[in-house]
Amino acid sequence: MAAAIVVVGAGQAAASFISRHIALGNPQPLLLIGEESHPPYQRPPLSKKYLSGELEYERLFIRPLDWYAEQGVETRFDTRITGIRPAARQVVTAAGEAIDYDKLLLCTGSIARRLPAAIGGDLDGVYTMRNIGDIDRMASGFRDGRRLLIVGGGYIGLEAAAVARKLGLEVTLLEMAERILQRVAAEATSDYFRLLHEGHGVVVRESTGLARLLESGGRVCGAELEGGEAVDADLVLVGIGACPNTALAEDAGLDCDNGIRVDATCRTSDPHIYAAGDCASFERDGERIRLESVQNAADQGDLVARVLGGQDVVYGALPWFWSDQYDCKLQIAGLSLGHDRTVVRAGADASSLSVWYYRGERLIAVDAMNEPRAYAYGRKLIESGKHPTPAVIADPATDLKALAMG
Repeated sequence: MAAAIVVVGAGQAAASFISRHIALGNPQPLLLIGEESHPPYQRPPLSKKYLSGELEYERLFIRPLDWYAEQGVETRFDTRITGIRPAARQVVTAAGEAIDYDKLLLCTGSIARRLPAAIGGDLDGVYTMRNIGDIDRMASGFRDGRRLLIVGGGYIGLEAAAVARKLGLEVTLLEMAERILQRVAAEATSDYFRLLHEGHGVVVRESTGLARLLESGGRVCGAELEGGEAVDADLVLVGIGACPNTALAEDAGLDCDNGIRVDATCRTSDPHIYAAGDCASFERDGERIRLESVQNAADQGDLVARVLGGQDVVYGALPWFWSDQYDCKLQIAGLSLGHDRTVVRAGADASSLSVWYYRGERLIAVDAMNEPRAYAYGRKLIESGKHPTPAVIADPATDLKALAMG
């Protein structure tokens, strides 16, 4: 398929790239290659409505399967790429087929970290949560009265805990660090979600390490904690983060640094190869970072389509994230990385508040729990380069709308 743009990885970044490519009227043919049997689908609902059974399989799809053929996009699902030949501009499938490309876009995503097999990570009943297959395998175990142990107090683990409690499971959550969300959020945000989960019956164990999982007949039946205490469990969910899927890039000699290194146009160290989404690392505010978020993947995929369509554009979108847990909607604007001060602003009621992050005098991020106005106006302030003092933000008399729009 000469002169084609080949996209490896059928996720959000790939879907965004293809949609923009078609919208721009770029005549260059596209080939989308994915390891899973599904077309690109939404991942955030996996740990929420899909796991709970509220969302049907087909409704996960970003576009219906027929749409790709209708738009002239060739697709190959259930196809694994095992190598890239940059000099020949080819990718090679597991079956040994060499496929030519003019430009290559790597949307290979990230891989969930697993517990070592030496401590029981490969036992039956131990799961990670990364794709449809993961959810399908564990969903039958999410039944009323069963005991779920979650290892890791990040957003994936907390979202799963909320679904599990809704379905009637007994939930214990272990976090090795001093508090849940320690890597990504301020203490006030951690406190909010700890209290939220404990209020719904989750046993939250912070500063608690896992020694090993216990087994009976090859299946997990519990865990031994550091210090010797045992916890019973019928199933275990491991939510200890993810690693960028850079194997293809590294084998092809592309520069990698906590992901595939890209410039402001998402181009790699090879001028004919681009990368977008969870697998890509890029510079922001003088630091090289990698973001695991739908918004980042969609924005970068869109950007690559514009770049290959001849537009002079660079990546500079403000990051944003969200999480749904019980009746709480968390919305995050910006990146709190490197903050040195936070201020808490009271919300409209006891279930709502916002946490504002500063680096020096600069406002850099906002966590808004059931506070959509704080999120919207905080985002506007950051995007417009306005930096109200912490005292102004903390003052309940401050009109955030006037502050952001003035």
